[in-house]
Amino acid sequence: MDAESSWLAIAFLVIALAYAAVGQAGASGYIAAMAFVGLVPLVMKMTALALNLLVAAIGTFYFLKAGRLSWRNVYPFAILGFPFSLLGGAVHLPEGLYYPAVGVVLVLSAIQMARSAFGKGRALVVAPVAPPFRAALATGAIIGFISGTTGTGGGVFLAAVILAMNWGTPRQTAATTAVYNLINSAAALVGAYGAWHRLPESLPWWLAAVAVGGALGAFVGSRYLSDRWLRAVLAILLLVSGLNLLR
Repeated sequence: MDAESSWLAIAFLVIALAYAAVGQAGASGYIAAMAFVGLVPLVMKMTALALNLLVAAIGTFYFLKAGRLSWRNVYPFAILGFPFSLLGGAVHLPEGLYYPAVGVVLVLSAIQMARSAFGKGRALVVAPVAPPFRAALATGAIIGFISGTTGTGGGVFLAAVILAMNWGTPRQTAATTAVYNLINSAAALVGAYGAWHRLPESLPWWLAAVAVGGALGAFVGSRYLSDRWLRAVLAILLLVSGLNLLR
């Protein structure tokens, strides 16, 4: 690997560790890192989806092993999330549209991260309720298309909706978004099959880096770590990266 690829491998490992510790797969963070080194939009999108797929698979494994995953919480979002992610994966925005679109996504991700970091975290007054089926279908479809088009995974937005609407506990939400990220990233990659040749030669090394980071993050985050400060740091990094793309 050259110096740039080596730097990205280290950055991806740290990003995967931090995101996995707070129940996410890290696509928006990978895109932020790649934006700093100036990779072209299609390479950024394809790489972020591939890395996100692997870290989401690791997170899903941990939730399955811990017995925290309920497919009943996942399938309403996945029914339309998969085909719309497939469709979004086939859409390749030109540079003039991709950077502003991803910049907006990163800024919104930063806002959500900051809210979860600095919110008071009040206990739910009532038990979570199952999401209305049509609302879950629409939510999965909209987030699926946006995440497939930009390569950003979508888990952070789905988590925001689920928690805001009281459709699940924080642990249920983390498990649901892990599987949603897995399904959507796989669908978007399939949809973008015509661009697979644009995957960089350093991808195997980057996959190894996020595998290590994702496994460590999921292990530490699920057992030992208070994630508030991690979310705060991620929010700042995402905000800076998003604003840089919107310049």
